[in-house]
This record gives sequence, structure tokens and C-alpha cells, in this order.
Amino acid sequence: MKPIARIALAVIAAALSFQLQAQAWPTKPVRMVLSLGPGSGADIGARLYADRLSKLWGQPVVVENRPGGDGVIAINAVIQAKDDHVLLWGPTANIVGHPYTLDKIPYDPKELVPVARVTGTVVTLAVPASSNINSLKELLDQAKQKPGSLNWTTAVAMTDIILEGFLKTQGIDAAQIRYKQPAEAVNDLINNRIQLYSSAYAIVRPQAQAGKVKLLAVQARNRVPGLDLPTVSELGFPGLNFEGLVGIMSARSSNLPAAARDRIGADIKAVSKEPQIAERLAATAQLNTPGDAAEFAASMDEQVKQLADSAKLLGMKPKQ
Repeated sequence: MKPIARIALAVIAAALSFQLQAQAWPTKPVRMVLSLGPGSGADIGARLYADRLSKLWGQPVVVENRPGGDGVIAINAVIQAKDDHVLLWGPTANIVGHPYTLDKIPYDPKELVPVARVTGTVVTLAVPASSNINSLKELLDQAKQKPGSLNWTTAVAMTDIILEGFLKTQGIDAAQIRYKQPAEAVNDLINNRIQLYSSAYAIVRPQAQAGKVKLLAVQARNRVPGLDLPTVSELGFPGLNFEGLVGIMSARSSNLPAAARDRIGADIKAVSKEPQIAERLAATAQLNTPGDAAEFAASMDEQVKQLADSAKLLGMKPKQ
């Protein structure tokens, strides 16, 4: 056999092997471990996709909520499983923030491998409906006039740093209140025990529609279709921009085949094109932004830079 023919056959064989690996996965039910509780934007998106992916893959896709520990509980559950059918689904903001917020990261960051970008969670700024605050400027002015009167919280570590850094630039003395589950903060917001909540729109949407909380702005550069809210950039506070990034990651030690990773990315893109998916994501102010592993990794790199800029305002450096 001539060398050229042998090379051609080798290439064909490699391509077929890659295709067979993709077709072979999954061989059993897939667990999507979610770092947030039920009702969050990421949870709603995960369940929408799980239903469609189950049909595409011919295996059940189960969403498992493992909130707490700023995502660490879910991350460790995926890493410790050592199973290529156990994947992490959720926001990347806590992962990006851990080098700044945790004295010691209780997992190896190199274990987390981007698989697919899925959505962009729209984050809003909410205040109690009972307050006399009707704009972001009014909130900031009042907080300046009454130092120490503002209690605030956010859903993930990265937004902690972004909001804290912003408040410092405004010369505002405020206290952060932490919650195990983001949804738990809503009750305290309604009862005015906290006065500002930066969270996924899905978390506060029911209370906003019921008139129990007021939404002041969306933390994005561009307006969100279907959501009549100004952006923080429009209001003159671009330092509060936050593009929520939600995606799928695997544990490196699980040895998820490259072909399976590519298949997941391709199937996420395919599902995202379904009109019902786009409509239901839009209803919870989630942006339909599917991407493959490389696109997901590039988006995470952007978050790393944004966080570094905000951390610099606070004189923070990665602890490790």
C-alpha cells in the first residue's frame, strides 16, 4: 500500500473512531449537578434543556440541585464522582470569584473543563416595594446620606466583588448579608431587612410581578428584550455591568471523551434553535447564547478580566 493511501486510511479510521465515541456517549443516565437551588434562572434553563437532551441522547438527563458553599458543594460533587456522565451546570461567576473570596479553594480549579456555553442569565437590581426608592440614583443618594443604612446581597461571589467595588467608588458605607440559597434573600428584601438585591431576574420575578419588590435596573450593557428596564450603563453606572454566564463543565479526571464534549456543544446549539426554548428562556430574562467549548472558555476569560478590574478597586488580589 502506498504511503499516501495508508495516511488517508488512518485519517478515515481516526474520524470514524471519533464519531463512534460521540455516538456511544451517553451509555447511561446523565446527571447535571446544579450549583443553585430550584427556581433560579439556571435551574429553569437546566430543566428545559434536560428534557430535550433526554430525547436526543436516548438516556434520562437528571437535574440535581446542590446549592450552598458558593458553588463548592456542586463542584466537588462533580469532581468526586469521577464519572463522565456527571456534569456541572450553572453560573461560572462563583468559580471565577473563588480565588478572591476563598482562603483556600477546596478543589483543584484545573479539574474544571469547559464543555458548552448555554445561556446568559440577566441580573437585576431590586429593592423593597415598601421603600420610597424609585431609581438607582435615589438609592445611592439615600445610602450616602445615611451611612450604614444599606444592607445588600448578591447571588454569587463575582457579583459580590463587582457590587462591593462599585459601592466603594461611590463612597457608600454598606453591609453585605450572605445567604445559603439566593431565593431565601427575597423574603428579607420584601420585609426591608435588606435594601438591595443583585440577583438573577428569575429569582425575583414573581415578587416583582406581585408588586412586593421593585426592579431598578438590569446589570447589562444592552437592554433585554421583553423586560422594560434601563441598563446600568444607560443610568450612568457602567461599573455595575455583569454578564451572567451559564454553561456546562466536566471534571478533567472523569475523562469525558473529546467527541462527547463536542457532541454536547453541538446538541446545545441545536436545542437552542427551538422556538419554545428561546421563548421560555426569554420569559425569565435569560439570553439564548449557546456556544461550544472554545467559545465558552473565551467567555470565561472575559469574566476573569472583568473581575480582576473590580477586585483592583478593593485592593484585592487572588489569595492563591
